[in-house]
Amino acid sequence: MKYCINIIDDEKNLNDLVRTYLEKEGYEVHSFYTYDEAHDHIQDDVHLWIVDIMLDKNSGFDLLSEIKSLKPDMPVVFMSARDQEFDRIIGLEKGSDEYITKPFNTKELVLRIGNILKRVYKNKQELTEVDGYLIDETKRKVTADGKEIELTTKEYELLLYFVKNKGLAISREQVLTKVWDENYFGSDRVVDDTLRRLRKKMPNINIKTIYGFGYRLD
Repeated sequence: MKYCINIIDDEKNLNDLVRTYLEKEGYEVHSFYTYDEAHDHIQDDVHLWIVDIMLDKNSGFDLLSEIKSLKPDMPVVFMSARDQEFDRIIGLEKGSDEYITKPFNTKELVLRIGNILKRVYKNKQELTEVDGYLIDETKRKVTADGKEIELTTKEYELLLYFVKNKGLAISREQVLTKVWDENYFGSDRVVDDTLRRLRKKMPNINIKTIYGFGYRLD
């Protein structure tokens, strides 16, 4: 599962920095810089919000209340330049999962967010649907119409790599490095051979060959 995170902080440089670190960890991240902009997205299908308390209009507490009124189980992490016990208590009372004081170590923030996501979503199946196939990352299983499709390890890893990069043009060299190993010294035809078997087992999978470059899952 690729977790999606929304950030609201009117300090653009900090907002962008946090987003960059989270994206490097594989998260899908959307940044908002004003209260109204964030409020327009409180119904987004995301897994976690990062909310600054001091915003341009209203406060992060107000936004938290709005989010929780629609999605009571949505995890929310507060960021604040105010290290006040009163703010921490209010945040916890309103349902925040974490309170982080600025300035903070960005790597520590990323680790804390990762721990929250694991805790909140640990019992939820990580199912991804693509072209009529269901991919269960927890069980490393692919099904269609309730029937399991038997894939080899490399066929499954190749499929998952395409799914994680859906819509992107991927070169054969990228596939070799990510799915096999950067130290792989065999023929690059192994990618085409594995993809051919994958297409045979999953005929509806929409992986296109980009001649002279590589592939793309549409």
